[in-house]
This record gives sequence, C-alpha cells and structure tokens, in this order.
Amino acid sequence: MNVRLVERIPPRRSEYRGTSRAAPPTRAYDDYLLLQLPNSTVADVELKEAVGYEAIMGVLERRIAKPVDWKRIKRLPILGIDEIALNKGHKDYVAIVTTRVADQTVLLAVLENREKATVKAFFARIPKRLRRQLRAVCTAMYEGFINAAKEVFSKQVKGVVDRFHGAKLYRGAMDELRKAELKRLKKPLPEAEYKPLKGAMWALRRRLENRTEEDVRLLRRLFKYSPLLEAAYYAAGILTDIFNRAVSKRSARYPIRRWMGLVKGSGLRCFEGLLKTLDKWREILNYFVDRQTSGFVEGLNNKIKVIKRRCYGIFNVGHLFQRIFLDLGNHHELQEEGTFV
Repeated sequence: MNVRLVERIPPRRSEYRGTSRAAPPTRAYDDYLLLQLPNSTVADVELKEAVGYEAIMGVLERRIAKPVDWKRIKRLPILGIDEIALNKGHKDYVAIVTTRVADQTVLLAVLENREKATVKAFFARIPKRLRRQLRAVCTAMYEGFINAAKEVFSKQVKGVVDRFHGAKLYRGAMDELRKAELKRLKKPLPEAEYKPLKGAMWALRRRLENRTEEDVRLLRRLFKYSPLLEAAYYAAGILTDIFNRAVSKRSARYPIRRWMGLVKGSGLRCFEGLLKTLDKWREILNYFVDRQTSGFVEGLNNKIKVIKRRCYGIFNVGHLFQRIFLDLGNHHELQEEGTFV
C-alpha cells in the first residue's frame, strides 16, 4: 500500500501532463486527486478537475497497490474477514479482510471469492513475524473462513464469531413471533384495543434502560393477550444479560447451556434456529476470551454498500479495494516512511 498523501494547495493543472494511465505522474497533483476521491466518484472528480478519466484511474493504479505489502505492516493483533456480494442476488461473493490499527479499520485485501482455498492461501502469505502477534480472527458465520483460519494459524489464534450473529437471530425470531401473534389477535380483539398493539415493535426492541413509561404500558397490554411473546421477550433479555457479563469463557458456558435447556423445555419454538446456531458455532463463546467482536467488520459492510451505490456498482475486485482503502481514510494510517504502526 504505497500511498502517502500530502494535504496541500493543488498544483496548476498544466503541471499534470497527459491523460492516459501510463502518463508520467506529477506526484503532488496525484496526491491532490486522490484526496478528492473519498465520498465521490471518478466521474465527479473528472468534471471538477477537468482531468481525463483514464488519468485518474492511472493515479489509482500507481499510488494504491492492490496486493498488501506485508513489509509495511508492523502490528497485526487481530484479523477480520467477512463476505459481500458484488452484485446483490447473484451470489458473486468476495471476501473482505481487515485489521484494526489505533482504533482505525484498515483494509488488507479484497479476495476474488470466499472459497476456503482462496482465504487459506491469503492467510498462508502472512509473514511469520505477524502470525506470532495474531490473537484472534473475527469472522462471519461461514465455515470456510473458520476452517481456513484453523488450518493455517496455531491454536493460540481464536476464531471468533461475533455475538451480533446470535443477537440477530433471536431478535429476528422475536419479530416473526410478534407478527404471528398480532395476526392471531386481529380477529378476536376490538379495533380500539388492537390498534395500539401494532406499535409494539420498538417497545420490544428497546433496551430495558431506554424504555419509556408508554413502552411499559404497551408491553403490559400486549403480554396480557400473548403470554408466549412475553416468555420470548424475557428469554431474549436473559441471553443478552449473559453476553453482557464480564466473565470468562468457562464461566459463560454453563449459563448459556442452562438457558438453552430452559428454552427447549418451554415450548418456545421461535428460537429453534438460534439453538442450532449455538450448538454448531462454538466460536461464539470465544467472544468471552478477550471480548473481541467483529463489529469493525460488520460496520465496514455498510460503508461498502454506500461506496457501491455511489459508484453505480463496482465489479472489478481491484477497483473495489482501491475505493474502500481511500474511503476508510487508510492513507492517514501511513507514516512518512510508509509503514503501519
């Protein structure tokens, strides 16, 4: 990643010679053009600066190296890996590999697919000096990522599936149960009694400390008609409380297993998907080791979606890497000598 940007007044456009990608660069103006690209498009910069499209793409090619240069990276305590589709609905997934440097998400690679062999080959290229520093690989809930990490890294590197994935499942289950219960209650209840219940979604989603008095009244009314939804609501709250405890992995295992047993015996079928996930993905418990999460990975997904939408789709893996790298502000993570700290 051979980028070092200089915040300065741009040189005169006449200093920038040529419009092809191969044109000899004027480094100061290259820097200036790169600084115009975050939160913008190549076409926008082309119009604003009266510089050819190919010239701007040439700047990107010269200044942002798409393969990671491991010599420039000094610390690698954590890796994050997630998947995203280049074209929604077409299952053309790529893998996004990141790390954290000084509370900043740093892009390491955009792999051409999410296959285990591709991910494993990338992990295998990480130098030994950096592998010795690595303590956790935070991944999406995808076996290819977990298995690749297990086969390349030592046992001291924990595979962590974020608690977010479990929370997403039980919140989704709660939403589905709420819809089913409201549908069941629509016929027997008078309109005046039923109508306020339709606004219960946010009352159910809010944390206990954020609930208003109106939320409490609404939930009491809803639970009077739906004891099943009440049981699911409190079961979800108990699991959230377990994950919020500052305990070890061993200490967390028993209450989670006990919770699973109670839910199975309660007849709450809405949580069946979550129970299967907790049974299969033991890596979720690794969250309790160092309380590592893939929040920085999940947060990047939203940024990538914005970049793709702004650029009307990006289907070239190399160009996607360049745009994410710039929009993350990773150039500010490079020192004068061009190394990550």
